[in-house]
Amino acid sequence: MKELNDGGLALINTIATVSEAVTRVWPKLAQSIQEVGRFCLGATSSIDEFIYAYPLFMAYIWMLGALIFYFRFEFKQPHHAEQPLALLEQPLVSILVPCYNESENIRETIAVLAEQDYPYFEIIAINDGSKDNTLAILNELTEQYPMLRVVNLHTNQGKAMGLRTGALLANSEYLVCIDGDALLEPCAIGWMVRHFINNPRVGAVTGNPRIRNRSTLLGRIQVGEFSAIIGMIKRAQRSYGRVFTVSGVIAAFRKSALHDVGYWSNDMVTEDIDISWKLQLAGWTIYFEPRALCWVLMPETLSGLWRQRVRWAQGGAEVLLRYFKALFNWSARGMWLLYLECLVSTTWAYLILFYSVFACFSHVFFGDMRGPLGYDWSPGWTTTLLSLTCMVQFALSLLIDSRYEIPSHSAARYYYWMIWYPIAYWLINVATTITGSIKAVTKKRGQRAVWVTLDRGLRNK
Repeated sequence: MKELNDGGLALINTIATVSEAVTRVWPKLAQSIQEVGRFCLGATSSIDEFIYAYPLFMAYIWMLGALIFYFRFEFKQPHHAEQPLALLEQPLVSILVPCYNESENIRETIAVLAEQDYPYFEIIAINDGSKDNTLAILNELTEQYPMLRVVNLHTNQGKAMGLRTGALLANSEYLVCIDGDALLEPCAIGWMVRHFINNPRVGAVTGNPRIRNRSTLLGRIQVGEFSAIIGMIKRAQRSYGRVFTVSGVIAAFRKSALHDVGYWSNDMVTEDIDISWKLQLAGWTIYFEPRALCWVLMPETLSGLWRQRVRWAQGGAEVLLRYFKALFNWSARGMWLLYLECLVSTTWAYLILFYSVFACFSHVFFGDMRGPLGYDWSPGWTTTLLSLTCMVQFALSLLIDSRYEIPSHSAARYYYWMIWYPIAYWLINVATTITGSIKAVTKKRGQRAVWVTLDRGLRNK
């Protein structure tokens, strides 16, 4: 009994000691928890401000740059349907058309190319291991169009290899590259070639793609997107000195510039982004020519849009990874802001994911949209300002771009559909940016990027 009493007394003494220790430590622990809470609150508030301020800030940056470009290069200038002022030279131009399973589109594409309002050009169609009858159609078309040459790659080598093959076989120093489903405006070649003649440091000229298929909500939203977002950003980037990427569906290149940088990379999922960075890091300049129009087909299903945007996001992330070390060279300083903007844009997408998870956690455990620290999820007046800014941006860009639309297809008629852009595309953009960046990081180094069958959307006959 005495041993039991001694054991109980020892247990009581231990509990008392622990209680005393907890009593002494608790104020410090409570203070630490409060400090962590205040830090989290401040971090969450900063993240919230950045999420809403970043697109707002960039919208005004793009609008300012686009206005500068418009008044410098477009205001009171000839219309796109007119040829540029007489060129001192009209050199031979090689039009490269890489094809993969383009049997439904290639006849129309070649027929439109043959009607170009430019005196000297050849067409080189590269069949890259198509599984349909694209090759047979191309061989048939050579009898109808004497300026057409066909190159056949027996296996799917990827668009980059197709373009490289066409470039090496071309007879011209100037190459115009379009997709196998694109329709090039008759005056486009003249508008692009003039930049090469006027400036020997121009390595590439990106054209102005326009949407052909507009029969669904996604198609109509993309009409506004290519004007309000893509067209405006290209104008602004050119005003500020560097362009993130030429358009993959319509771009012109100087062959000697391509040779200088080793042509297109076979292992990059977006060869157009990669070649743009290679050229500019090597000191070549890229111009944007809004009058070089090219009518293209775009995805009009969510699955097709998803695959396209994931590929774009992956290509951008691959560029960030590959050319990070190259940016430490002083000669690459012109690309620093462009790299930083792309990096911040990717970070913005991840922060939205984090913040969305945080909001869901707060809603589940606290019953409203307040976090555990009492933070209010509602952005208040910021949302209204951001929405108004978006609509002003859309209105300005459509006003600038309306001159490049067919009158019956005026871009202004699609202004209403842009109301849905933040919902339909910002959410997709966040998801595809995250998915694409993960795919870029986990991609096997040196893996060949080959063709895949694309969603061409629905065409109005």
